[in-house]
Amino acid sequence: MPRILSLLAATGLIALGACQTAPEAQSGFLQSYAGLAAPGQSLRASVLQRRDDDAAAGIERVFIAPTVLIEGAGAGLPASDLARVLREVDRQVCYEVSERFTVIAAPAADAATIRAAVVRIAATGQAGSLASATAGFFIPGPVGVRVPGATGGLAAEAELLGPDARQVAAVLWARNATVVGTDSPSLSRVGDALQLAEPFGDAVGDAFSPPDRKPRPIAQPDPCRQFGPRFSPAGLIAGFATGLYVPELSGETKPDAAQTAPD
Repeated sequence: MPRILSLLAATGLIALGACQTAPEAQSGFLQSYAGLAAPGQSLRASVLQRRDDDAAAGIERVFIAPTVLIEGAGAGLPASDLARVLREVDRQVCYEVSERFTVIAAPAADAATIRAAVVRIAATGQAGSLASATAGFFIPGPVGVRVPGATGGLAAEAELLGPDARQVAAVLWARNATVVGTDSPSLSRVGDALQLAEPFGDAVGDAFSPPDRKPRPIAQPDPCRQFGPRFSPAGLIAGFATGLYVPELSGETKPDAAQTAPD
């Protein structure tokens, strides 16, 4: 009987960890929210998107505008943490977009523009993360268990505007770190938001790229080199040793002085 109860409890936790994040209310940041629809089934993230395939196929060069913060997102978090999240979203969007388009350093009359905004940052619980990491040390494995109520989240919106400034594609994305899964605990209050910037970047790349455009080799010099290396062995080693996500060792770069006071 105890074994059965344990299995039932584990099953319940897994189901809880797989629950889809509720969609966010439209922030008003995008030029238009018309025609947005779910691209398919998603167990963890809420995704709504639309794309004009013909218009997207005609776009090759894009400028990525710095990500902005919607008023009220991340309320109670220090400006330095908010700036780190914006910087990480910039980084991940650049990485993914550069595999589908030619990223340019400044706006151009014949190029498209990508705009993104963070609409919600849910803080990571530091005490709960420490407890999760301690438990994970004694129960190692690829899937971890987080303390309920200690997980954070991220929600963001982005759009692709053609050279004529009309919306070609748009995506609304939201996800919370799961109680059971591969989202690592962190002592940073924005640890989960920083980790979730990567799947948001993936969603942007998928939503904006024409369906027949395949990922391409990274251009040299790397158009995203200002954000640091694309791969950080130190972060993997630190995560394996401590069970924690450590932003400073995971390839994240510090924001410029201009980014320390987001709008």
